[in-house]
Amino acid sequence: MRGVLGALLDLLLPQPCAGCEGPSGPLCTDCLTALWCRPHRCAPRPGCPPVWAAGPYAGRHRGILLAYKEGGADALAAPLGGRLAAAYTASGLASPDTLLVPVPGRGPPRDPRAPVTRLARACLAEAGGANAGRVAPLLRYRGRPRRQAGLGRAARLANRTGVLVADRAPAGVPGTARGAAVVVDDVLTTGATVAEATRALRAGGFGVAGAIVLLESLSGGAATRTAGTGAAGAGPPRIRVPSRARRFYEPS
Repeated sequence: MRGVLGALLDLLLPQPCAGCEGPSGPLCTDCLTALWCRPHRCAPRPGCPPVWAAGPYAGRHRGILLAYKEGGADALAAPLGGRLAAAYTASGLASPDTLLVPVPGRGPPRDPRAPVTRLARACLAEAGGANAGRVAPLLRYRGRPRRQAGLGRAARLANRTGVLVADRAPAGVPGTARGAAVVVDDVLTTGATVAEATRALRAGGFGVAGAIVLLESLSGGAATRTAGTGAAGAGPPRIRVPSRARRFYEPS
């Protein structure tokens, strides 16, 4: 019911762009174009398999993801899922036997409305549907998860150690096949969540070939807006990013 009402409101009420706050929402042409950058294999994190990201957790990329996760902009699932699909395809992990395993949300287990689960489904649809794998929400929290926001590296690692468990694979899914699972998350920071998801899946007998995330948090300073407000008529804001992040801003 929430999804139906949200879709009706999207049709009836004008929406600002989630990236620049201009009038052409939910995502204007300029901001949609800005998302299309070359996917990149992330720097290694302890305990993580190879991880691929579609962009940096900075600038418009960060703002658009937050609008989707925290602002309830459900219409952003499709374009963000398309960017995740680019990372999935670039990773070389897409195949009919691959299980895309989303990191669970803070709601009920196997919640189909969980943000990462919706991204995984949109990713798979864009990547080729059944020919590119299947979404398998195998992970659940042992208890109520604590948010990672605001925690340092050591606290993030401690907050995620042992908190996930993998359920049995659905009928017909080769759960013990080598390299069958690919962890899916929205942001890679310290890697604590992806590492814990990988541990839980392997403990449950699943092979983990890698992980895909929408955005990677990069060290070396945060990206900042340098000009423009993004309001109607002002044009999209220009973004200054650390040199290490520039690779994400190259056209794909």
